[in-house]
Amino acid sequence: MTNGIGGSTPEQALARLSDLTVGMKPPSKEEFAARIARAKDLMQANDIDAIYLNAGTNLSYFTGTNWYASERLVGAILTAAGELTYVAPWFEDSTLQEFMEIQAPVATWHEHESPYDLIVSLLKEKIGESVKLAIDESTAFFIVDGIKQSANVNMLELSLLNSKVVTAGCRMQKSAHEIALMQRAKDMTLEVHKAVASILKPGIATTEVVDFINQAHKAVGAKGSSFCIVLFGEATAYPHGVKHVQYLQPNDMVLIDTGCLLHGYNSDITRSFVYGTPSAKQEKVWLDEKNAQLAAFAAAQIGAPCEAVDAAARNFLTEQGYGPDYNVPGLPHRTGHGIGLDIHEWPYLVKNDKTPLAKGMCFSNEPMICIYGEFGVRLEDHFYMADDGPRWFTKPAHSITDPFGYTA
Repeated sequence: MTNGIGGSTPEQALARLSDLTVGMKPPSKEEFAARIARAKDLMQANDIDAIYLNAGTNLSYFTGTNWYASERLVGAILTAAGELTYVAPWFEDSTLQEFMEIQAPVATWHEHESPYDLIVSLLKEKIGESVKLAIDESTAFFIVDGIKQSANVNMLELSLLNSKVVTAGCRMQKSAHEIALMQRAKDMTLEVHKAVASILKPGIATTEVVDFINQAHKAVGAKGSSFCIVLFGEATAYPHGVKHVQYLQPNDMVLIDTGCLLHGYNSDITRSFVYGTPSAKQEKVWLDEKNAQLAAFAAAQIGAPCEAVDAAARNFLTEQGYGPDYNVPGLPHRTGHGIGLDIHEWPYLVKNDKTPLAKGMCFSNEPMICIYGEFGVRLEDHFYMADDGPRWFTKPAHSITDPFGYTA
């Protein structure tokens, strides 16, 4: 196994892995307090009286309280004065208290009562008869509609706004600790990639590989199941795969896209390579993909608009005869996405996203080449913006037959 592809049993590959999460601590109470202070400043600067944070990553980011979104409203109201109040069903109060990192009062509602009326009464009590409320953009419509209708019935003059100026305004630029957590998560996933490449053999099923990836991520310390896309042969041409199981054949293109969570922060890495001997076309397309990824990285400079990164990759591919634009053979989707507590979050490396690149922003870089009916190549690594430009989280793939550089 000189190039890392094949040659190991799953047991041998798992035995080489070890827990990489040791010493990695979640965000502290002081970090959550600083995030709330930043949100308070942004609300005041944008004439927002309060923000509703729904269960999910925004609630987690600002309060450290991890809760899943469901048909029962669980969330929090944060005012521009910095006052936090959780809102939850009465029977969940005790459990919610255990999950809290930032302690605050809990306003509760019984199953036959309206949580929307409760929110409106809180807004009237804390702010007044006229309120500008920013809504967490991930909030389900039924919650937004319920708050709006309750405000009408209960005579609250309510202006509903998108919370992005606050949520994205805080979350887009990561702290040094957040970047360290994502670095370790990506280190974990890269080791999993090396392990999974080593167990490939003719006839192995994509489902077997997915099962192994889940085991391997647990071996490096990840909790729960991994995000996995495993594709062989023609299926690699389709960015998010096909519904049927595939079985590996000699000289197939292999595409593996996976990631894990570390204290809520995501990794997301893709490797494409050939199991066997690549054709001349496979080699050229793979190299074109790598060079497009490098062109995108070079364009990611402080102050440049996000769309410039997409343009750099897409222009390079057009020069090689792909596209143009989103046409295939070529790149049918954006070049990259922001990443953090959500695997896809703002801003995006795509045309018309004019957000200036700034220190602390973190992105995927994956200008995939799709050739429908034949194969595709996606090389996905992530970078973060430092004071003087981009920094890779993980070293890009080495070659189509030696993706991890064992023979370099």
